[in-house]
Amino acid sequence: MSNIHPIHQPANHTAASEDRLEQACAWVARLDRGLSADEEQQLKVWCAEHPANRREFLAAAKEWDKMDALSRLSDLFPEQAALRGNDHSGNDGASNNADGRGVKPLRQRLKNYALAASVTMLAVLAGLLAQRAPLPDEPVGQIASQMSYETGIGESSTIELPDHSKLVLNTNSFVVVHYSAKSRIIELQRGELTIDVAHDTSRPLSVLAGGKVIQAVGTAFNVDLRTDNVELIVTEGKVLVAPEVAEPQGPADMDKELLREKQLTERLPQTALAISKGERVQLDPKGQKTEQVQKIDQAALAAKLSWKSGNLIFRGEPLQDVVGEISRYTKVQFELADDAKLKQIQVAGLFKTGDVNGLLEVFKNNFNIEAERVGKDKIRLKFKG
Repeated sequence: MSNIHPIHQPANHTAASEDRLEQACAWVARLDRGLSADEEQQLKVWCAEHPANRREFLAAAKEWDKMDALSRLSDLFPEQAALRGNDHSGNDGASNNADGRGVKPLRQRLKNYALAASVTMLAVLAGLLAQRAPLPDEPVGQIASQMSYETGIGESSTIELPDHSKLVLNTNSFVVVHYSAKSRIIELQRGELTIDVAHDTSRPLSVLAGGKVIQAVGTAFNVDLRTDNVELIVTEGKVLVAPEVAEPQGPADMDKELLREKQLTERLPQTALAISKGERVQLDPKGQKTEQVQKIDQAALAAKLSWKSGNLIFRGEPLQDVVGEISRYTKVQFELADDAKLKQIQVAGLFKTGDVNGLLEVFKNNFNIEAERVGKDKIRLKFKG
């Protein structure tokens, strides 16, 4: 569905109603990935502040087919069951937007099509858009949209974003994408992505990962979010990196998510850490280590991004590191026997992601490593001798 719709400004539109709609949409987006106990309480407080807050939120939840997700909050939204019961969209589970086109709920879409990567599209529908006016300086006809994309273990997915940027997700990854007239924000919450950014000097694109803001205007780069670091590799152009502001400052009555987005629309200063084509850096989420930019040669770059073609290339890494990387693409987990010889083995070669049997065959024939299944999804490796 297109993210560009005609917008008409109602006579009774106010800045408060604009903020209310923005906050309602933000709450429904959070609902999609699950609310913490603190967030549930915050939502209840917000809904109790004004009857219109509650009405706007329920309207957005119904339009986006998120009424099922309100079951945990039934004490606050008892009418959600009634709203679901009044859904006359048809027996096939499809819902209709204002222009009459059927839109199947996410749960039915996943069931019917078995996508390689599950994609949740959270877009503002025409029924809500008729009540929304442009933001200050926002071009008429262009609105904010928020989407989330996810891949399972062993999956990858290529997505064309509203501005024609190309986003590719690696195995077991999750991102939230927010586009507006002034900003392009991608929050990497899990996994790895590579992006070819469409050039737009008026709206820099920011990737948030591990407490860092990675900002570009038109370039290409890869971000790999791990437990203790964030690896950034730039393949085209230049990006700037700075820590994300933990506690954005602004009006006390402004929603924190809106305040955060407002600050992220601002360009990073030229004094921020700069990484150019053919360079990489290990970013420290805790800010305790020196973040040193290094050159990356073409062979190392090809190996690092080989996952995009469904392969994994190793160039002499220790066996422990190799099985750790392979485990990202399969539910099978590996453990090494307590053998010093195993720790000395270095692996070089090309492997298909998820091909465990092929991997074990190579280990056996080329490295004299024997595999023993010690559980349904667990394999123990030992040196055959």
